[in-house]
Amino acid sequence: MAAQWLSCSTAVFLLLVHITPVVTQCGGTPGIPGIPGTHGPNGMDGPKGEKGDPGEAGQPVRGQKGFPGMSGPPGRPGLKGDVGLPGPPGHPGRKGEKGRPFNPSNQQKSFFSYKRMLSQAPEMDTPMNFNGEILGDLGEQFRGESLTNGTFTCVTKGIYFFSYHVSAKTRVCLKLVKGTESTLALCDSSEGFLVTSGSAVLQLEAGDTVSLQATKYNTIVTSQSSTSHTFTGFLIFPTA
Repeated sequence: MAAQWLSCSTAVFLLLVHITPVVTQCGGTPGIPGIPGTHGPNGMDGPKGEKGDPGEAGQPVRGQKGFPGMSGPPGRPGLKGDVGLPGPPGHPGRKGEKGRPFNPSNQQKSFFSYKRMLSQAPEMDTPMNFNGEILGDLGEQFRGESLTNGTFTCVTKGIYFFSYHVSAKTRVCLKLVKGTESTLALCDSSEGFLVTSGSAVLQLEAGDTVSLQATKYNTIVTSQSSTSHTFTGFLIFPTA
């Protein structure tokens, strides 16, 4: 009996040492199976596999065309675009009619240019007299309008330009008068002599008068040989 036990012990020892499945031929009764152990940790990732075969190409399925939707509201105006390139030249227009020969005597004209050569001072609020015509040597067909005691009387209805230059000592005040209405007033002062000037564009009807008048405060130079006081006016274009 002791020899048989020793033989079984030796078999078990050899099983544990060599870790090889050994089926004993002992005559003992098999034991009860043990409790399964816990799962071990996850193993490391294996090597990357080979690339698979490509799949079949899918065919898109197109549905039926839908009904048009409702129109949306108008959008906001876009930004202004760049200027385009110039277009091609247009066709020449028809030839105009031949003009009439120029005749200076047929043109509407109206002008005057006078200087004052009087030794007395001008009266206040009274048309200043300009008695010397500056362009007195022009031919009769080119002569300007005459001034009556320094007053211009409109003959041709239109737009006129007027200007004046007056010398004074210390101070001067003048006004350009259309009819009885002052259209331009100018005052100037200086410690010595001075020259003041003014100009205006007026619309006149036939019969309107324009004059240059001195006001209360004036020390206008008075000399018969002086030509520093001038009064000029001319028609820009007729409006009749």
